[in-house]
Amino acid sequence: MDVSPAEPGSPPAGPPPAATGVPGSTGAAFPAGPPSAGAASSGVLPPVGAASSGVLPSAGAVSPAAPPSAGAALPRRVHAGYALGSLATGAFGTVPGLLLLPYLTDTLGVAAGLAALLVLLPKAWDVLVNPVAGRISDRTRSPLGPRRPWLLGAGLALAVLFAAIFAAPFGVGPAAGAYVAVAFLATATAFAFFQVPYVAMPAELTDDAAERTRLMSWRVAVLALAILISGAVAPIVVTAGGEGLAGHRWMGVFVAALIALGALGAFLGTRSAATGTVTATEPTLRAQLAVVAADRPFRALLLCFVIQSAGVATILAGVSYFAAQILRDPTTGPTVLFACFVGPALLVMPLWTRLGARLGKKTALVAASLLLAAGAAVLVAAPVLPAAAVYAVVALLGVGYAGQQVFALALLPDCVAASTARTGRRQAGVFTGLWTAGETLGLALGPGIYGLALALSGYVSSATGTAAPQPPTARLGVLLAFTVLPALLIAPATLLLRPHPYLPTPTPPTPTPPTPTPPTPTRPVDQGLVAGTKAAKIHGKATTSP
Repeated sequence: MDVSPAEPGSPPAGPPPAATGVPGSTGAAFPAGPPSAGAASSGVLPPVGAASSGVLPSAGAVSPAAPPSAGAALPRRVHAGYALGSLATGAFGTVPGLLLLPYLTDTLGVAAGLAALLVLLPKAWDVLVNPVAGRISDRTRSPLGPRRPWLLGAGLALAVLFAAIFAAPFGVGPAAGAYVAVAFLATATAFAFFQVPYVAMPAELTDDAAERTRLMSWRVAVLALAILISGAVAPIVVTAGGEGLAGHRWMGVFVAALIALGALGAFLGTRSAATGTVTATEPTLRAQLAVVAADRPFRALLLCFVIQSAGVATILAGVSYFAAQILRDPTTGPTVLFACFVGPALLVMPLWTRLGARLGKKTALVAASLLLAAGAAVLVAAPVLPAAAVYAVVALLGVGYAGQQVFALALLPDCVAASTARTGRRQAGVFTGLWTAGETLGLALGPGIYGLALALSGYVSSATGTAAPQPPTARLGVLLAFTVLPALLIAPATLLLRPHPYLPTPTPPTPTPPTPTPPTPTRPVDQGLVAGTKAAKIHGKATTSP
């Protein structure tokens, strides 16, 4: 595999594809229903860690060797194969955010403030690595294409390293916490080299905005399923494995198997898709970042998504604490909460799809975000609500979360396509790298915010595998950090999209010479009479012509 850069000044192999979809348009980019009748195509894109998201990797320009026509539909096997990669992104995005902070505070005995820092720093490192991963991916030359080699190599490395996070070779205590930080750092690096190429692929697999949204719907469905399985089953595996260190080791192996399955599925499932060849690119990473920074709609969408990802990650980080301290159900509470949060997402995708087609993607994104924030705010009353009511509110919150994820990720490929059409260069890697870096930062800030709230409220750590008794201030911190703080992050972030409609600037149409039309026979006009008529009008006189 050759990752040497393409010639910086070489012209593009062909004209840039026209942007066929405009974010915010009222429907072209949305399928009428789920991708397949029976598949869990109605899933939502829970950005529980990965991004969900996705973003376009960086500098090199990649254009398909045989680009699909604007209206060509991708084979279903490509839809399904690509979507399987979300098993890896969903599992990695979910489980560390859900269990890593409680693992540090309640199993390894690490203080809450230090635990928050240990979770935050490796993710912050990813913010720097993602654009580099995008640039390397863009410039990769391989018979397998620029993206697929990374799906295989980085995906399998991600699986092995994830299991290593929870191996606990040093037992409990400060050394164990330091080991987790180093292992998590290595795992986050491998994830960057899998996630960035993976998220860059849709903009290169097809030029059709509607087809990209269908592809994204498949991905969202599998992502929702992956998040549901990993998030709901991982705590069960910990309990079944004996709690403590042993239970977490078994859980690490279980999630690693999901990641490996997703990486292999994406690699094999996209083998029949166009591989792409490296064409023109900006010569330096700085030049590429400058191009993306000048894209105002992308900046607005990215900043909004980063802040909202921090809010969602704060909720995710608090699930175990909320179940134990507020619901008083540390055994089954996390699994039920997570299932109520993600489960409805599998059912509401067709509804969000139709709403997006009617209102436009941007408006639907705002509506979903406000529903998500409202659900989080209502949960502040959880201590006085029956458990059934709490779970019902969590399900409503999950409905909003589904739409928020879907529409943000559906707008991204449209933005990239518009930039490609406008500049004549494919820079999916740069966009994806920055998007993934931003999402990673948001998802890292969530556990950091929650851990800081625990530290400030006096949370007591434990090395026994179960939470220690907590003072009232700590329980209040658990509640507010799970409800009010996320709402204050998610709802105001939508204001970032207000100054202008989220519509990438379309490429001006190429002027075409007008088709001459035969003149319509008319009666000759006496120019003198016409002139006289005008003069008469000037002097207030009426003149008639024969």
